Amino acid sequence: MPPFTFVFLIAVAATLGIRLWLARRQIAHVAAHRSEVPSEFSQRVELPAHQKAADYTQARTRLAMIEAAFDMAVLLVLTLGGGIAALVRLTGGLNVGKLWQDLALIVVLASITGLASLPFGLWQTFVIEARFGFNRTRFKLWLTDLVKGVLIGAALGLPLAAVALILMREAGAFWWLWAWVVWVAFQALMLALYPTVIAPLFNTFSPLPAGAARERIEGLLARCGFAGRSLYVMDGSKRSSHGNAFFTGFGRTKRIVFFDTLLERLAPEEIEAVLAHELGHFRLKHVLKRMVWTAFGALAFLALLAWLMAAPWFFEGVGVPPGLDRPGVALVLFAMVLPVFTFLFAPIGALYSRKHEFEADAFAATHATGSALVQALVKLYQDNAATLTPDPLHSTFYDSHPPAAIRIARLQAVIAADPAPALR
Repeated sequence: MPPFTFVFLIAVAATLGIRLWLARRQIAHVAAHRSEVPSEFSQRVELPAHQKAADYTQARTRLAMIEAAFDMAVLLVLTLGGGIAALVRLTGGLNVGKLWQDLALIVVLASITGLASLPFGLWQTFVIEARFGFNRTRFKLWLTDLVKGVLIGAALGLPLAAVALILMREAGAFWWLWAWVVWVAFQALMLALYPTVIAPLFNTFSPLPAGAARERIEGLLARCGFAGRSLYVMDGSKRSSHGNAFFTGFGRTKRIVFFDTLLERLAPEEIEAVLAHELGHFRLKHVLKRMVWTAFGALAFLALLAWLMAAPWFFEGVGVPPGLDRPGVALVLFAMVLPVFTFLFAPIGALYSRKHEFEADAFAATHATGSALVQALVKLYQDNAATLTPDPLHSTFYDSHPPAAIRIARLQAVIAADPAPALR
């Protein structure tokens, strides 16, 4: 057995083992606390809502366990099982240039992995989400979204892949640096295109109507120096009863978007507080910081890929013959193999994200009504059936947002320290 094959198998086993162990911890911890609402929420959350969240969390986690095991099986079949090697031979027999052979390989592999994941998406939407009263998506809409997503992915992804492959072949030893520049430019382009071109293909965006909520929001924007921003309502209710709000785009394409389900559920001062949290992310440059970290991460990964392209042991270790004339082979192998080696770094990203959430909450508490944000968060936890009692280790590893009890306790401490912020 080649040495890297052994390392790869250890990484696969460790990643799958840890994911399943964390999932079992989550299920057991949530089940153990299902019968009683945590004391800090006892006056706000009723027992049936708490139990619904517990059952919903367990159902999603069980599905995630099955999907994790299935994904690893697919990975092993495609690598050590000879799947990618067979596809390399198949696409290599096409009577076209090497670039087109590599693009064909990417399309075929994307199709295989996409089709393999479809049953899990269907089960999540039409079984779990439906069972707990969240799904509002009809199969026709789901299928339409899928087709649109595939077409958009192909229209945007294939030209990007083609440019990367050309650079890998023609730009010399430092191709990865030029590829990184292209990738950064592409990400900036997506920030501009998404709110104005891509998102409207899936949802309808309407100006936020006049009323108490808009008045409070415009007052908040003026206080925070965001006057003149575009305010929109998105028809999220046609797919799900989950609620959310977010910033999207940059420059002239920047929008503040509210799900219609969020506006239906929250009072005007609660909507204002939720927006203040989102403004906090922007004002504190969280989005920019994450983009910078992502960009430097991409640079490191592209440099690593450049090194592995010239390493026969990498190809042989995952069951694929080396082929320097087919850079697409290295690209797809790297994309498939890398996640099992980076999985253990997930808690670092989650920790960084939770830090930003605490900071955005503190910003909201000092620029809007902190108690209203607490009320809004509790409503959102209930409406989205987010468990109030996640397993601490599972949460540390995965969750981009702090657990409910910790988050609200931290927020209440901010409110106590500044009970009468200048607003409003």
